[in-house]
Amino acid sequence: MVFASPIFLFLFLPITLLGYYLIHPKFRNFWLFLMSFIFYAWGGLSYALILLFSTLMNYLFGILIHKSKERYKKSILVLSIIYNLGILGFFKYFSFLLYNIQEIIRIFLPKFSMEIPKISLPIGISFFTFQIMSYVIDLYRKEIRLQKSFLNLGLYIMLFPQLIAGPIVRYIDVEKEIYARKIDIDEIYVGLKRFIVGIGKKVLIANAMGSLADYAFTISLDKLNTPLAWLGIFGYTMQIYFDFSAYSDMAIGLGKMLGFNFLENFNYPYISQSIQEFWRRWHMSLSGWFRDYLYIPLGGNRKGKKRAYINSFIVFFCTGLWHGAAWNFIFWGLFHGMFLIIEKMGFDSALKRVPKVFRHIYTLLIVIIGWVFFRAESFMMALRYLKRLFVFDFNKLEYFFLGLDNWKIFMGLCAIIFSLPSALFFKKYLKLNIKKSFCYELISSVLYFSLFLISICFVTGSSFNPFIYFRF
Repeated sequence: MVFASPIFLFLFLPITLLGYYLIHPKFRNFWLFLMSFIFYAWGGLSYALILLFSTLMNYLFGILIHKSKERYKKSILVLSIIYNLGILGFFKYFSFLLYNIQEIIRIFLPKFSMEIPKISLPIGISFFTFQIMSYVIDLYRKEIRLQKSFLNLGLYIMLFPQLIAGPIVRYIDVEKEIYARKIDIDEIYVGLKRFIVGIGKKVLIANAMGSLADYAFTISLDKLNTPLAWLGIFGYTMQIYFDFSAYSDMAIGLGKMLGFNFLENFNYPYISQSIQEFWRRWHMSLSGWFRDYLYIPLGGNRKGKKRAYINSFIVFFCTGLWHGAAWNFIFWGLFHGMFLIIEKMGFDSALKRVPKVFRHIYTLLIVIIGWVFFRAESFMMALRYLKRLFVFDFNKLEYFFLGLDNWKIFMGLCAIIFSLPSALFFKKYLKLNIKKSFCYELISSVLYFSLFLISICFVTGSSFNPFIYFRF
């Protein structure tokens, strides 16, 4: 089920919220668990049952770790990691592995072929697998207490606002809220406003920018001139940020309406002045997961610079692989990792000596080139697209203008403005210049309501509004 869909906005969400607010507090966890299961099962009952079974298995792993003698705990942890990564690996990487084995064998036996199964990917499997693993690992580390209730653990794993596309929530961050939450009108209003911002970012900006990207990335190469190539990658750069951050906004807003406080997942990444800073601002819950559960256990930077560089390389290889079973995703991760390591080797010191504008240009250029590999259908297609960016081909400009219209130009300007902290400055300006708080709240409410109405018009006018990160 998609947040930006009529079935969610006009049926599922009202029923869920109404039931949640009306029933006795001791039944609220069961209600949310039930509605979260329905939410996920909407995309396929079989996958919902797999998620339920994984929840049960990790519930049992947790009990075993808690009750076993110290010498057995690590073995149980390893078994749980193998199980969780095995489920993820089968659905996401098994076909990719078989394909690459086939290609290697064909080097020696050109006519060799084998049947490669097409395995459908459960929506959000990468997200909920990492979330499940964090619970078991933290329990092993004795950073959290055992969750004895299967219902409560299931709620933590399956809670619908963040189930499909994050943010990846650690158990320790919501442990108290799982046991007790208050219905606070002010918090509900804050959550509603955050949800409205998210839906606006998705259906207005992200979708418009996505159409620019789709046009440029699907047009034949003989028609793809340099201006159109830059227009397309600008569109995708904005689409992926507004699409993904919109989902996080909506998840955080829904969480607030239900009494949960999820951590932020984005912090204006396109204002970054280095790749290191970019990864402190982009998909922060994933970066934090890899830091705490992979980089630091590998030794972090405690075993010398050389080992730290190797650890960073491993982390970014896994980051690329986490996003997709394809070489272009792996290259995207390694590409970012390479520049992050170069910065750690001393380039960041040189960066600090140049004007900020050049640091911004450097970072954006690396990020944009990386997005070409992320968006392209294959590694070779990405290389061909990159070539069009830098060959300075200005022929067939009519195809550039065919990809534009007034709405896309307007949304492109909005994308630039709102990818910066300009909205925060505007909010501060209103507060400083409007004397009465009542007037500020009135103007604010009118703006949010208007944004919601406009967004609803776009939701009902389109058949499907999938989020990019659903496929991860």
